[in-house]
Amino acid sequence: MLKTRKMMLLGSGELGKEVILEAQRLGIETVAVDRYGHAPAMQVAHRHYVIDMMDASRLRQIIEEEKPDLIVPEIEALATHELEKLEAEGHRVIPTARAARLTMDREGIRRLAAEKLGLPTAGYQFADTYEEFDAAVKSTGYPCVIKPLMSSSGKGQSVCRREEDIQSCWNMAMEGGRVQNGRVIIEEFIPFESEITLLTVRSVSGTVFCPPIGHIQESGDYIESWQPHAMSEDQLAEAKRIAQAITDELGGYGLFGVELFLAKDRVYFSEVSPRPHDTGLVTLVTQNLSEFALHVRAILGYPIPEIELITPGASRPLKAAAELEHYEVTGVEKALAVPRTQVRIFGKPVTKIGRRMAVALSAADSVEQARTHAKQALDAMQIVPSES
Repeated sequence: MLKTRKMMLLGSGELGKEVILEAQRLGIETVAVDRYGHAPAMQVAHRHYVIDMMDASRLRQIIEEEKPDLIVPEIEALATHELEKLEAEGHRVIPTARAARLTMDREGIRRLAAEKLGLPTAGYQFADTYEEFDAAVKSTGYPCVIKPLMSSSGKGQSVCRREEDIQSCWNMAMEGGRVQNGRVIIEEFIPFESEITLLTVRSVSGTVFCPPIGHIQESGDYIESWQPHAMSEDQLAEAKRIAQAITDELGGYGLFGVELFLAKDRVYFSEVSPRPHDTGLVTLVTQNLSEFALHVRAILGYPIPEIELITPGASRPLKAAAELEHYEVTGVEKALAVPRTQVRIFGKPVTKIGRRMAVALSAADSVEQARTHAKQALDAMQIVPSES
Protein backbone atom coordinates (compact mmCIF):
# COMPACT_ATOMS: atom_id res chain seq x y z
CA MET A 1 0.00 0.00 0.00
CA LEU A 2 1.22 3.49 -0.87
CA LYS A 3 2.57 5.39 2.12
CA THR A 4 1.13 8.87 1.89
CA ARG A 5 0.37 12.07 3.72
CA LYS A 6 -3.10 13.31 4.61
CA MET A 7 -4.49 16.76 3.78
CA MET A 8 -7.62 18.20 5.38
CA LEU A 9 -9.25 21.01 3.42
CA LEU A 10 -11.34 23.45 5.47
CA GLY A 11 -13.82 24.81 2.94
CA SER A 12 -14.83 22.77 -0.08
CA GLY A 13 -15.82 25.10 -2.91
CA GLU A 14 -14.72 25.08 -6.53
CA LEU A 15 -11.20 26.28 -5.71
CA GLY A 16 -10.85 23.59 -3.08
CA LYS A 17 -11.97 20.98 -5.59
CA GLU A 18 -9.02 21.83 -7.82
CA VAL A 19 -6.67 21.73 -4.81
CA ILE A 20 -7.95 18.26 -3.88
CA LEU A 21 -7.45 17.00 -7.43
CA GLU A 22 -3.88 18.30 -7.56
CA ALA A 23 -3.10 16.76 -4.17
CA GLN A 24 -4.42 13.39 -5.28
CA ARG A 25 -2.23 13.51 -8.39
CA LEU A 26 0.71 13.55 -5.99
CA GLY A 27 -0.62 10.65 -3.93
CA ILE A 28 -2.11 12.62 -1.04
CA GLU A 29 -5.05 11.31 1.00
CA THR A 30 -7.69 14.04 1.12
CA VAL A 31 -10.46 15.03 3.54
CA ALA A 32 -12.92 17.84 2.67
CA VAL A 33 -14.85 19.82 5.30
CA ASP A 34 -17.53 22.48 4.85
CA ARG A 35 -20.76 23.80 6.32
CA TYR A 36 -22.98 22.25 3.61
CA GLY A 37 -23.19 18.84 2.03
CA HIS A 38 -22.27 17.84 -1.52
CA ALA A 39 -19.86 20.77 -1.84
CA PRO A 40 -17.61 20.60 -4.94
CA ALA A 41 -14.47 19.39 -3.17
CA MET A 42 -16.44 16.76 -1.23
CA GLN A 43 -17.34 15.15 -4.56
CA VAL A 44 -13.71 14.21 -5.22
CA ALA A 45 -12.18 13.85 -1.72
CA HIS A 46 -11.54 10.48 -0.08
CA ARG A 47 -13.74 11.48 2.88
CA HIS A 48 -15.73 14.50 3.95
CA TYR A 49 -17.46 16.11 6.93
CA VAL A 50 -20.29 18.64 7.19
CA ILE A 51 -19.92 20.88 10.26
CA ASP A 52 -20.40 24.44 11.49
CA MET A 53 -17.01 25.86 10.51
CA MET A 54 -17.10 28.35 13.39
CA ASP A 55 -17.66 25.57 15.96
CA ALA A 56 -14.22 25.32 17.55
CA SER A 57 -14.91 22.13 19.50
CA ARG A 58 -16.27 20.24 16.49
CA LEU A 59 -13.41 21.44 14.31
CA ARG A 60 -10.92 20.23 16.89
CA GLN A 61 -12.73 16.92 17.21
CA ILE A 62 -12.44 15.97 13.54
CA ILE A 63 -8.84 17.17 13.33
CA GLU A 64 -7.90 15.05 16.34
CA GLU A 65 -9.76 12.08 14.86
CA GLU A 66 -8.26 12.37 11.37
CA LYS A 67 -4.79 13.55 12.42
CA PRO A 68 -4.03 15.23 9.08
CA ASP A 69 -0.44 16.07 8.19
CA LEU A 70 -1.66 19.31 6.58
CA ILE A 71 -4.62 21.50 7.53
CA VAL A 72 -5.44 23.72 4.54
CA PRO A 73 -8.00 26.54 5.04
CA GLU A 74 -9.86 27.42 1.84
CA ILE A 75 -12.33 29.95 3.31
CA GLU A 76 -12.18 32.83 5.78
CA ALA A 77 -15.10 31.89 8.05
CA LEU A 78 -13.33 29.46 10.36
CA ALA A 79 -12.65 29.06 14.06
CA THR A 80 -9.17 30.47 13.49
CA HIS A 81 -8.32 30.92 17.16
CA GLU A 82 -8.76 27.16 17.57
CA LEU A 83 -6.45 26.63 14.60
CA GLU A 84 -3.81 28.69 16.43
CA LYS A 85 -4.17 26.44 19.48
CA LEU A 86 -3.91 23.34 17.33
CA GLU A 87 -0.83 24.70 15.58
CA ALA A 88 0.80 25.36 18.96
CA GLU A 89 0.13 21.70 19.81
CA GLY A 90 2.02 20.52 16.74
CA HIS A 91 -0.51 20.50 13.91
CA ARG A 92 0.57 22.13 10.64
CA VAL A 93 -1.78 24.83 9.32
CA ILE A 94 -1.24 26.24 5.81
CA PRO A 95 0.37 28.68 5.43
CA THR A 96 0.18 29.43 9.18
CA ALA A 97 -2.67 29.72 11.68
CA ARG A 98 -1.74 33.38 12.22
CA ALA A 99 -2.13 34.05 8.50
CA ALA A 100 -5.54 32.38 8.53
CA ARG A 101 -6.63 34.52 11.47
CA LEU A 102 -5.26 37.82 10.16
CA THR A 103 -6.80 37.40 6.73
CA MET A 104 -10.12 36.20 8.15
CA ASP A 105 -11.19 39.81 8.64
CA ARG A 106 -10.30 42.97 6.78
CA GLU A 107 -9.28 44.84 9.91
CA GLY A 108 -6.44 42.53 10.86
CA ILE A 109 -4.84 42.46 7.44
CA ARG A 110 -5.40 46.15 6.71
CA ARG A 111 -3.80 47.24 9.98
CA LEU A 112 -0.91 44.86 9.38
CA ALA A 113 -0.30 46.17 5.86
CA ALA A 114 -0.75 49.88 6.52
CA GLU A 115 0.27 50.35 10.13
CA LYS A 116 3.00 47.76 10.64
CA LEU A 117 4.47 47.35 7.16
CA GLY A 118 3.77 50.85 5.87
CA LEU A 119 2.37 49.65 2.56
CA PRO A 120 0.31 52.07 0.46
CA THR A 121 -3.44 51.49 0.97
CA ALA A 122 -6.64 53.46 0.68
CA GLY A 123 -7.51 55.51 3.74
CA TYR A 124 -9.85 53.61 6.06
CA GLN A 125 -11.97 53.73 9.20
CA PHE A 126 -13.91 51.09 11.13
CA ALA A 127 -17.37 51.32 12.67
CA ASP A 128 -19.29 49.09 15.07
CA THR A 129 -22.62 50.91 15.13
CA TYR A 130 -24.75 52.74 12.62
CA GLU A 131 -23.99 56.03 14.35
CA GLU A 132 -20.23 55.44 14.03
CA PHE A 133 -20.74 54.33 10.44
CA ASP A 134 -22.69 57.45 9.53
CA ALA A 135 -19.98 59.69 10.99
CA ALA A 136 -17.16 57.73 9.31
CA VAL A 137 -18.79 57.90 5.88
CA LYS A 138 -19.30 61.64 6.16
CA SER A 139 -15.72 62.25 7.31
CA THR A 140 -14.28 60.00 4.58
CA GLY A 141 -16.31 61.73 1.88
CA TYR A 142 -18.12 60.55 -1.23
CA PRO A 143 -17.74 58.20 -2.93
CA CYS A 144 -16.40 55.66 -0.44
CA VAL A 145 -16.32 51.88 -0.36
CA ILE A 146 -18.19 49.91 2.30
CA LYS A 147 -17.30 46.33 3.22
CA PRO A 148 -18.19 43.94 6.05
CA LEU A 149 -15.12 42.90 7.99
CA MET A 150 -15.57 39.36 6.73
CA SER A 151 -17.41 38.20 3.63
CA SER A 152 -16.84 36.08 0.56
CA SER A 153 -17.24 36.73 -3.17
CA GLY A 154 -17.90 40.41 -2.57
CA LYS A 155 -21.05 39.87 -0.50
CA GLY A 156 -22.09 42.97 1.41
CA GLN A 157 -19.82 45.37 -0.47
CA SER A 158 -21.08 48.63 -1.94
CA VAL A 159 -20.06 52.13 -2.96
CA CYS A 160 -21.65 54.95 -0.99
CA ARG A 161 -22.01 57.87 -3.41
CA ARG A 162 -24.20 60.30 -1.48
CA GLU A 163 -25.80 60.80 1.92
CA GLU A 164 -29.02 59.14 0.77
CA ASP A 165 -27.08 55.87 0.28
CA ILE A 166 -25.79 55.56 3.84
CA GLN A 167 -28.65 53.49 5.27
CA SER A 168 -28.81 51.10 2.30
CA CYS A 169 -25.02 50.59 2.34
CA TRP A 170 -25.16 49.78 6.05
CA ASN A 171 -27.99 47.32 5.49
CA MET A 172 -26.09 45.63 2.67
CA ALA A 173 -22.98 45.22 4.84
CA MET A 174 -25.03 43.75 7.68
CA GLU A 175 -26.76 41.26 5.37
CA GLY A 176 -23.63 40.25 3.47
CA GLY A 177 -21.15 39.70 6.30
CA ARG A 178 -20.21 36.16 7.29
CA VAL A 179 -20.22 37.13 10.96
CA GLN A 180 -23.04 39.35 12.14
CA ASN A 181 -21.03 41.52 14.52
CA GLY A 182 -21.96 44.87 12.98
CA ARG A 183 -18.37 45.94 12.30
CA VAL A 184 -17.56 47.36 8.87
CA ILE A 185 -14.69 49.08 7.11
CA ILE A 186 -15.16 52.40 5.30
CA GLU A 187 -12.51 52.96 2.64
CA GLU A 188 -11.43 55.98 0.69
CA PHE A 189 -12.33 55.54 -2.98
CA ILE A 190 -9.15 55.14 -5.04
CA PRO A 191 -9.49 56.35 -8.66
CA PHE A 192 -7.54 53.38 -10.01
CA GLU A 193 -6.97 52.59 -13.67
CA SER A 194 -7.10 48.82 -13.17
CA GLU A 195 -6.91 46.14 -10.51
CA ILE A 196 -4.87 42.98 -10.49
CA THR A 197 -4.19 39.81 -8.61
CA LEU A 198 -0.51 39.02 -8.21
CA LEU A 199 -0.32 35.32 -7.34
CA THR A 200 2.68 34.95 -5.04
CA VAL A 201 4.17 31.57 -4.15
CA ARG A 202 6.37 30.89 -1.11
CA SER A 203 8.15 27.53 -1.27
CA VAL A 204 11.48 25.80 -0.70
CA SER A 205 12.52 27.50 -3.94
CA GLY A 206 11.95 30.97 -2.46
CA THR A 207 9.30 33.51 -3.47
CA VAL A 208 8.12 33.57 -7.07
CA PHE A 209 5.32 35.40 -8.85
CA CYS A 210 2.88 34.46 -11.57
CA PRO A 211 2.39 36.96 -14.39
CA PRO A 212 -0.18 39.55 -13.21
CA ILE A 213 -3.87 38.77 -13.64
CA GLY A 214 -6.17 41.64 -14.52
CA HIS A 215 -9.76 41.50 -13.39
CA ILE A 216 -13.03 43.38 -13.27
CA GLN A 217 -15.25 43.24 -10.21
CA GLU A 218 -18.84 44.23 -9.55
CA SER A 219 -19.91 44.69 -5.93
CA GLY A 220 -16.61 43.09 -4.89
CA ASP A 221 -17.05 39.87 -6.89
CA TYR A 222 -15.13 39.14 -10.05
CA ILE A 223 -16.93 38.91 -13.37
CA GLU A 224 -13.88 38.53 -15.62
CA SER A 225 -10.14 37.90 -15.35
CA TRP A 226 -7.31 37.68 -17.85
CA GLN A 227 -3.60 36.96 -17.89
CA PRO A 228 -1.22 38.62 -18.44
CA HIS A 229 -2.27 42.14 -17.52
CA ALA A 230 -0.18 44.87 -19.13
CA MET A 231 1.93 46.82 -16.62
CA SER A 232 4.97 49.04 -16.75
CA GLU A 233 8.23 47.69 -15.35
CA ASP A 234 8.03 50.15 -12.46
CA GLN A 235 4.46 49.11 -11.63
CA LEU A 236 5.36 45.42 -11.71
CA ALA A 237 8.42 45.96 -9.53
CA GLU A 238 6.34 47.86 -6.95
CA ALA A 239 3.60 45.23 -7.06
CA LYS A 240 6.15 42.51 -6.36
CA ARG A 241 7.68 44.54 -3.53
CA ILE A 242 4.28 44.93 -1.86
CA ALA A 243 3.34 41.29 -2.40
CA GLN A 244 6.62 40.00 -1.01
CA ALA A 245 6.40 42.29 2.03
CA ILE A 246 2.93 41.10 3.03
CA THR A 247 3.55 37.41 2.28
CA ASP A 248 6.90 37.42 4.10
CA GLU A 249 5.11 38.84 7.12
CA LEU A 250 2.40 36.17 6.97
CA GLY A 251 4.99 33.42 6.46
CA GLY A 252 4.64 29.74 5.70
CA TYR A 253 4.53 27.95 2.37
CA GLY A 254 1.77 28.15 -0.21
CA LEU A 255 0.18 30.40 -2.78
CA PHE A 256 -1.20 33.82 -1.86
CA GLY A 257 -3.60 35.93 -3.92
CA VAL A 258 -2.48 39.54 -3.46
CA GLU A 259 -5.00 42.09 -4.77
CA LEU A 260 -3.66 45.48 -5.86
CA PHE A 261 -5.00 48.71 -7.37
CA LEU A 262 -2.99 50.33 -10.17
CA ALA A 263 -3.29 54.11 -10.26
CA LYS A 264 -1.38 56.56 -12.45
CA ASP A 265 1.22 57.33 -9.83
CA ARG A 266 1.00 54.49 -7.30
CA VAL A 267 0.30 50.83 -6.66
CA TYR A 268 -2.00 50.26 -3.69
CA PHE A 269 -2.38 47.13 -1.58
CA SER A 270 -6.02 46.03 -1.28
CA GLU A 271 -6.34 42.51 0.16
CA VAL A 272 -4.55 39.17 0.40
CA SER A 273 -5.86 35.61 0.56
CA PRO A 274 -3.46 32.89 1.81
CA ARG A 275 -4.84 30.42 -0.72
CA PRO A 276 -5.74 30.17 -4.42
CA HIS A 277 -7.77 33.08 -5.74
CA ASP A 278 -10.97 33.01 -7.78
CA THR A 279 -9.48 35.25 -10.48
CA GLY A 280 -6.64 32.71 -10.76
CA LEU A 281 -8.93 30.10 -12.30
CA VAL A 282 -7.56 31.46 -15.57
CA THR A 283 -4.22 29.78 -14.80
CA LEU A 284 -5.85 26.43 -15.60
CA VAL A 285 -5.36 27.33 -19.27
CA THR A 286 -2.49 29.84 -19.25
CA GLN A 287 0.41 28.44 -17.19
CA ASN A 288 2.56 25.32 -17.09
CA LEU A 289 1.44 24.99 -13.45
CA SER A 290 -1.98 26.28 -12.38
CA GLU A 291 -2.37 28.19 -9.13
CA PHE A 292 -3.72 24.97 -7.60
CA ALA A 293 -0.73 22.89 -8.65
CA LEU A 294 1.57 25.62 -7.34
CA HIS A 295 -0.24 25.74 -3.99
CA VAL A 296 -0.04 21.97 -3.51
CA ARG A 297 3.61 21.74 -4.57
CA ALA A 298 4.56 24.55 -2.20
CA ILE A 299 2.78 23.19 0.87
CA LEU A 300 4.17 19.70 0.29
CA GLY A 301 7.69 21.11 0.31
CA TYR A 302 8.40 20.38 -3.35
CA PRO A 303 10.50 22.71 -5.53
CA ILE A 304 9.02 25.18 -8.00
CA PRO A 305 11.88 25.82 -10.44
CA GLU A 306 9.88 28.07 -12.77
CA ILE A 307 6.44 29.39 -13.62
CA GLU A 308 5.89 29.70 -17.34
CA LEU A 309 3.10 31.60 -19.09
CA ILE A 310 2.27 29.33 -22.03
CA THR A 311 -0.47 31.45 -23.58
CA PRO A 312 -2.67 34.44 -22.87
CA GLY A 313 -6.08 33.55 -21.49
CA ALA A 314 -9.27 34.78 -19.87
CA SER A 315 -12.04 33.52 -17.59
CA ARG A 316 -15.72 34.33 -17.19
CA PRO A 317 -17.78 32.87 -14.32
CA LEU A 318 -21.38 31.79 -14.86
CA LYS A 319 -23.56 33.09 -12.03
CA ALA A 320 -27.03 32.08 -10.99
CA ALA A 321 -29.87 34.57 -11.42
CA ALA A 322 -32.35 32.69 -9.20
CA GLU A 323 -32.50 30.23 -6.33
CA LEU A 324 -33.06 26.70 -7.59
CA GLU A 325 -32.99 23.35 -5.81
CA HIS A 326 -32.83 21.50 -9.12
CA TYR A 327 -31.01 23.00 -12.06
CA GLU A 328 -28.91 22.24 -15.10
CA VAL A 329 -26.36 24.15 -17.15
CA THR A 330 -27.34 24.28 -20.81
CA GLY A 331 -25.38 25.42 -23.85
CA VAL A 332 -22.16 23.68 -22.84
CA GLU A 333 -21.76 22.20 -26.32
CA LYS A 334 -21.92 25.70 -27.84
CA ALA A 335 -19.44 27.04 -25.31
CA LEU A 336 -17.00 24.23 -26.06
CA ALA A 337 -17.27 25.01 -29.77
CA VAL A 338 -15.46 28.30 -29.13
CA PRO A 339 -11.77 27.87 -30.06
CA ARG A 340 -9.36 26.83 -27.28
CA THR A 341 -12.08 27.00 -24.64
CA GLN A 342 -12.73 24.83 -21.60
CA VAL A 343 -15.68 24.77 -19.20
CA ARG A 344 -15.71 23.80 -15.52
CA ILE A 345 -19.11 23.08 -13.98
CA PHE A 346 -18.65 23.21 -10.22
CA GLY A 347 -21.48 20.84 -9.21
CA LYS A 348 -22.80 22.91 -6.31
CA PRO A 349 -25.95 21.30 -4.90
CA VAL A 350 -28.25 24.33 -5.24
CA THR A 351 -28.10 27.77 -6.81
CA LYS A 352 -28.29 31.09 -5.02
CA ILE A 353 -28.60 34.51 -6.61
CA GLY A 354 -25.14 35.61 -7.74
CA ARG A 355 -23.51 32.28 -6.86
CA ARG A 356 -20.77 31.09 -9.21
CA MET A 357 -21.85 27.78 -10.74
CA ALA A 358 -19.39 27.32 -13.62
CA VAL A 359 -16.61 29.09 -15.47
CA ALA A 360 -15.56 29.50 -19.09
CA LEU A 361 -11.80 29.47 -19.71
CA SER A 362 -10.34 30.54 -23.04
CA ALA A 363 -6.80 30.63 -24.35
CA ALA A 364 -5.81 32.65 -27.43
CA ASP A 365 -2.90 34.38 -29.13
CA SER A 366 -3.77 37.66 -27.37
CA VAL A 367 -5.54 38.73 -24.20
CA GLU A 368 -8.11 40.64 -26.24
CA GLN A 369 -9.01 37.57 -28.27
CA ALA A 370 -9.13 35.38 -25.17
CA ARG A 371 -11.51 37.82 -23.46
CA THR A 372 -13.77 37.81 -26.52
CA HIS A 373 -13.82 34.02 -26.66
CA ALA A 374 -14.51 33.65 -22.93
CA LYS A 375 -17.44 36.06 -23.26
CA GLN A 376 -18.80 34.08 -26.23
CA ALA A 377 -18.58 30.86 -24.24
CA LEU A 378 -20.24 32.43 -21.20
CA ASP A 379 -23.08 33.84 -23.31
CA ALA A 380 -23.73 30.37 -24.74
CA MET A 381 -24.48 28.90 -21.32
CA GLN A 382 -27.52 29.24 -19.10
CA ILE A 383 -28.67 27.96 -15.71
CA VAL A 384 -32.21 26.66 -16.01
CA PRO A 385 -34.60 24.76 -13.72
CA SER A 386 -34.72 20.99 -14.03
CA GLU A 387 -37.29 18.51 -12.83
CA SER A 388 -34.91 16.59 -10.56
